[in-house]
Amino acid sequence: MADRLTAPTALEEHRKLAVFAGEWSGEEMVYPSRWNAGGPATAHVKARMDLNGFYLIQDAVQMRNGAQTFATHGVFTYDREDRHYKLFWHDSLGYYSPAPASGGWTGKTLILVRGSLRGNARHVYEVVDDNNYTMKIQFSPDAEGWADVLTGTYRRIH
Repeated sequence: MADRLTAPTALEEHRKLAVFAGEWSGEEMVYPSRWNAGGPATAHVKARMDLNGFYLIQDAVQMRNGAQTFATHGVFTYDREDRHYKLFWHDSLGYYSPAPASGGWTGKTLILVRGSLRGNARHVYEVVDDNNYTMKIQFSPDAEGWADVLTGTYRRIH
């Protein structure tokens, strides 16, 4: 009988992402930018740990004035090689980043930064408690001065 290879298992770093798994209701503020005029919004977020616990897969829909205005699909993981968290981000604006956002935890805050030809984006997720978190997306042309593009507070509904 041939030896069976042991499949890799998720690490504690992967499991730490489960804090964002669940179904969430969000209150957001969209800041005026070159993409839109800004204003309040609501969001519905569904996230799950999947693929043997290696990934947090998150889908979000933003609503403003009764209509869907923005949607995202995020895949979060931990890279065992470079020891950084990664965020593969896709959204309804149709932009594709040449590389995932990369970063790590500082206390209860996960900070991930990605660059593209359009500039730099920073995603900041802060765990408030088991049933609440905040998130902000910021933009910078030079990765030095950051301006808020979107901020939100999210409450667990499941």
